[in-house]
Amino acid sequence: MDHGENPVSIELQEPAEPVPQLLKLISSNEVAGFDSIMQEGETPVFPNPTNSSQPNGHQRKLSISISMPSSPTGATSAGTKNVLFVQDNAKGFKNGVPESCVGSKAKPKGVKFLSQPMPKGSVFGEGANMNQNPNVKKFKDKRFDSFKTWSGKLERQLTNLRGRQQESESEDDSVRPSENEALPVDRYFDALEGPELETLRASEEIVLPDDKTWPFLLRYPISSFGICLGVSSQAIMWKTLATATSTKFLHISLTVNLILWWISVALVAIVASIYLTKVILYFEAVRREYYHPIRVNFFFAPWISLLFLAIGVPPSVASSLPVALWYVLMTPFLCLELKIYGQWMSGGQRRLSKVANPSNHLSVVGNFVGALLGASMGLKEGPVFFFAVGLAHYTVLFVTLYQRLPTNETLPKELHPVFFLFVAAPSVASMAWANIQGSFDYGSRIAYFIALFLYFSLAVRINFFRGFKFSLAWWAYTFPMTGAAIATMRYSSAVTNVVTQTLSVILSVVATLTVTALLVTTILHAFVQRDLFPNDIAIAISDRKPKSHRRWFNLNRHGSSEHNADIDTFLKFANGDAKDIEAALKISSAETK
Repeated sequence: MDHGENPVSIELQEPAEPVPQLLKLISSNEVAGFDSIMQEGETPVFPNPTNSSQPNGHQRKLSISISMPSSPTGATSAGTKNVLFVQDNAKGFKNGVPESCVGSKAKPKGVKFLSQPMPKGSVFGEGANMNQNPNVKKFKDKRFDSFKTWSGKLERQLTNLRGRQQESESEDDSVRPSENEALPVDRYFDALEGPELETLRASEEIVLPDDKTWPFLLRYPISSFGICLGVSSQAIMWKTLATATSTKFLHISLTVNLILWWISVALVAIVASIYLTKVILYFEAVRREYYHPIRVNFFFAPWISLLFLAIGVPPSVASSLPVALWYVLMTPFLCLELKIYGQWMSGGQRRLSKVANPSNHLSVVGNFVGALLGASMGLKEGPVFFFAVGLAHYTVLFVTLYQRLPTNETLPKELHPVFFLFVAAPSVASMAWANIQGSFDYGSRIAYFIALFLYFSLAVRINFFRGFKFSLAWWAYTFPMTGAAIATMRYSSAVTNVVTQTLSVILSVVATLTVTALLVTTILHAFVQRDLFPNDIAIAISDRKPKSHRRWFNLNRHGSSEHNADIDTFLKFANGDAKDIEAALKISSAETK
């Protein structure tokens, strides 16, 4: 202690009451005589008394010393002592000794242990500076807690166990959005723009930080399953090339189908595992994707990929599949369709005329793929049921999108590749009906010719598909081209000639080159440019509309009709010119008279 402090006496007493909680962080200067063992009869040396020149009212923090035993064996409950910190002139004490103890014949203790207080930079002090570490701050960033499945509850429980004070509930409420209410579809249209509603409008704000890169799972979209669609459909195409009668002259080996099928299985397993981890850890982000008017259609993609794997399974792996597998794979389709098709028909916020976009074809094409697989297994009623459901909703969707009923506007340039989704449903439907009927009859040919015409109407417009930015969702638009090639091979087997065989080869080459180009582009963006998974702004929009600025001109709190007319007149005529403002005022006053 410094000379400016009041001298402090330390006495050991038998405990009469619980020991008060000591301070966590204690700082003091080294004092002669501390951390020493005094033999019986010795007196500890303390600093000089208070300096009389010190001004009144000036207080110094008293240093505290804790008596500790010399060994762990001495720390027994019987030997526990209370430490009293008493100033020399305190009432009831004389020279630091209680008056009740003066003159007592109690024998003095043999040894006293005086330990030096902990200096600054101790364990407690270091713990206080841990929050200054940027890595610790990044690890404890609570701005993402609102999207976590447990919303940081586990971290708060661990914090309480360590004895740290829990943050106030008001701060948590300000960070965490309303988790029990789903965002209305109007918020997505109001807050987002772009071909796939993935760009934030300038007037909007997001609930996640925009100054840093988000965790990978938050940036991993459901549209990643489009990669599985493109590759697994290629496995089906090469299997058809090797087994179709019209393409036997190509002498394609089933080894290509085997390699592509195993690659597809690996891709589906990897993509599904990553997204399943996202469902477990960031369920709020998955829920926001489900309510997104465009992303919701990609929730059919995982199950369509599994159907593709079942259809394209190599003969060396399995010659036939169990019938129960078809019921297992089609159950999710039925559940999703009851939800989504019901919203289309109910006339609510998510009616078809309001949310229709080309990606809705993903919710329809699954019916035809399921009918194709079921018919190839020998089933009858189930495939016909899903074929009928798909045909009805494809007709309504085709008319809605063909006339652009929701907005009456042309699709933006970045969405031109999605036009190929128009080809997917009729292509697969022609093959499904051929399996149901047992031959490529007139019903199958009508659906195939519709798909072929739509394909050619898009293929001749080369400039229609140039000059736009790469998107991961394009993978979902590759399997329609592959489906058209497979349907052409099936038609060529029914009507075999040079034209149909040549067309089969050309469409197969185009589909393979398209998938290869997309694969190379995806690898470049993932490992070279490292921008394949940017921050997913579409799931981070706020549930509240941005606050509009108050009108300052002649504002009336009661909102009378006269002042409202003045405001409207001013906004109509005022263009930043003083004359216009005066004219607006004159017109408004003349109208009120």
